[in-house]
Amino acid sequence: MARRGAAALSLALVLLGVALAGIGAQGAALEDPDYYVQEIWSQEPYYARPEPEPFSPPLPAGAQEEEQDPRPPEPRPSKKATKPKKVPKREKLAPETPPPGKNSNRRGVRTKSSEKAASDDHSVPMAHGDVIEGCPPLGLETLKITDFQLHASTVKRYGLGAHRGRLNIQAGINENDFYDGAWCAGRNDLHQWIEVDARRLTRFTGVITQGRNSLWLSDWVTSYKVMVSNDSHTWVTVKNGSEDMIFEGNSEKEIPVLNELPVPMMARYIRVNPQSWFDNGSICMRMEILGCPLPDPNNYYHRRNEMTTTDELDFKHHSYKEMRQLMKVVNEMCPNVTRIYNIGKSHQGLKLYAVEISDHPGEHEVGEPEFHYVAGAHGNEVLGRELMLLLVQFLCQEYLAGNARIVRLVEETRIHILPSLNPDGYEKAYEGGSELGGWSLGRWTHDGIDINNNFPDLNSLLWEAEDRQNFPRKVPNHYIAIPEWFLSENATVAVETRAVIAWMEKIPFVLGGNLQGGELVVAYPYDMVRSLWKTQERTPTPDDHVFRWLAYSYASTHRLMTDARRRVCHTEDFQKEDGTVNGASWHTVAGSLNDFSYLHTNCFELSIYVGCDKYPHESELPEEWENNRESLIVFMEQVHRGIKGVVKDLHGKGIPNAIISVEGINHDIRTASDGDYWRLLNPGEYVVTAKAEGFTSSTKNCMVGYDMGATQCDFTLSKTNLARIREIMQKFGKQPVSLPARRLKLRGRKRRQRGSPPNA
Repeated sequence: MARRGAAALSLALVLLGVALAGIGAQGAALEDPDYYVQEIWSQEPYYARPEPEPFSPPLPAGAQEEEQDPRPPEPRPSKKATKPKKVPKREKLAPETPPPGKNSNRRGVRTKSSEKAASDDHSVPMAHGDVIEGCPPLGLETLKITDFQLHASTVKRYGLGAHRGRLNIQAGINENDFYDGAWCAGRNDLHQWIEVDARRLTRFTGVITQGRNSLWLSDWVTSYKVMVSNDSHTWVTVKNGSEDMIFEGNSEKEIPVLNELPVPMMARYIRVNPQSWFDNGSICMRMEILGCPLPDPNNYYHRRNEMTTTDELDFKHHSYKEMRQLMKVVNEMCPNVTRIYNIGKSHQGLKLYAVEISDHPGEHEVGEPEFHYVAGAHGNEVLGRELMLLLVQFLCQEYLAGNARIVRLVEETRIHILPSLNPDGYEKAYEGGSELGGWSLGRWTHDGIDINNNFPDLNSLLWEAEDRQNFPRKVPNHYIAIPEWFLSENATVAVETRAVIAWMEKIPFVLGGNLQGGELVVAYPYDMVRSLWKTQERTPTPDDHVFRWLAYSYASTHRLMTDARRRVCHTEDFQKEDGTVNGASWHTVAGSLNDFSYLHTNCFELSIYVGCDKYPHESELPEEWENNRESLIVFMEQVHRGIKGVVKDLHGKGIPNAIISVEGINHDIRTASDGDYWRLLNPGEYVVTAKAEGFTSSTKNCMVGYDMGATQCDFTLSKTNLARIREIMQKFGKQPVSLPARRLKLRGRKRRQRGSPPNA
């Protein structure tokens, strides 16, 4: 009995231990959200390749010490890449990999690894014979990779943490804050690393690196090792034969450098281990990882925010020739509602093509507002350019399909889309490619001008006139004339800028948006601060309430702009204003397109920053289109908000250049050549006055409702008595009588009749 009792007690203790072990394992799984994921990813029954060998045990202590010798082997010399072969139009990857999207032409500084790297003793499987260029970036720059997926050995401080080690990330104005320009290690030794958790089995093919973005410091890594792992504990170093491979890094801090792995490596984690760095600097780097996420048959874990589109559009980066061809195809598909024209030429002679979409292309219809989108003022901000080409295709397809919303928009609006204002700059950026162009390659025109702030500074003229009540020449609050010096041939004005000015003076645009990149926000005027010696100060226009609504209409319908959970692109958090910002409160710019458009024409212009990544990979275009599609349409529809009408004389003829004033808003607009006008206003009741030279003014109350559609508010003006007299006299070939001149003439005639001398 004693033995049975002891045996039962022993069995109970064993069962209790098993139960406790199970509970402990379950608790570990709950603590680690990727616990089960690792279990699934460690098996590969669905891939058409041999199963990977189990991980090798950790190296012995002596071997580890040898690997961490402070004298690393010399890095392989970099090879400047010749022009790589273009990727086929529809590149097909291996059956076991999902199509990552077409890859852009990466033409930048790259170092080509040896193709004969050894494949022995690797516990991470390698894919042989695959096209390395087929894999897109994982998304450090586009923020697809979250901050929680980035880890580092040490950090100098929070603002230089692993989450700042993203390709092309920009530092704040004040460095040493939370937003600095790279990951920087806390110590300068060979034990430092930065790691990316792809969160699924991935075929890694390359690494792109940059130095630290800083105005004052020079920090970059000159060589590094690459390691991969399936569990983040046991790591395998990429080898060149039997030795660890040393990849050549950067020689300065801004130009990206691509290193392709000798053969693709399949793993979940990838780690970059700096081996040498700039002599006078520290271990700091920004990077992007190239890799193809492998398919998960159980759909257990998808890439964060991954989405697809059902629109059958041409999702690729288009060269200038391809852009022109695409426009031609759209025009042939929709000849009755599209027209292709150009507004001028670039410095290099490339035509600045625009697409007009309207039910009567080529003519201005009375009562129909004119809208425009402009993209590519900075040639390297490519996303806006491609969104415009996608929008042109979409509007044509949906119009043909009978989409009631699009049909109404096309029939009631004259839409102009200028996809590439700076084609010379774009060609430079296109040569660099989506990953290797850096932050500024192709930004300026061929002659080095930034189009975005190349317009005449009319703000200063207006504000000086307002500050000096006795200013000798009165400056109106609208249609401010361009200074004569700006019109001279010697002025530093780009030919592209002059072309846009002529375009905007010719067509009575009501609303416009210029698409830019590198941020995710909508900026509205003024873009220039009014106070001297300040670089940031909120400077609203008289129509600030309207501009704020217009900006919010785009931001609120964008998938990410108003998402409070999203990470900031670089340094600025625009969530406090719901994804919008007054341009001057962000950074002051003199001579911006937004300010010029508002002060010289009727057009209300806003800058729409459509993405953190200026030049995203082609595989990102479908998602970026989904992010912006609804916003692009909603913003166009805002052209029908406010009041509209025609100013006529008593004979029913339209009066051009008549002034429309709204009580309480110190900014007027003018009628077009046919006497029609459009005035953007928010819902409310307004006192509106129409006046024109030679006519008596007319005032009426106009109500703007909340429903879409501008309120009709027409005016009929009668001529003044003086104007009628002049018209009658001119009709009969005579001029109005000048009484003082007539008196002098009569006095002279009387003197002659008396015979008296003239000076008597």
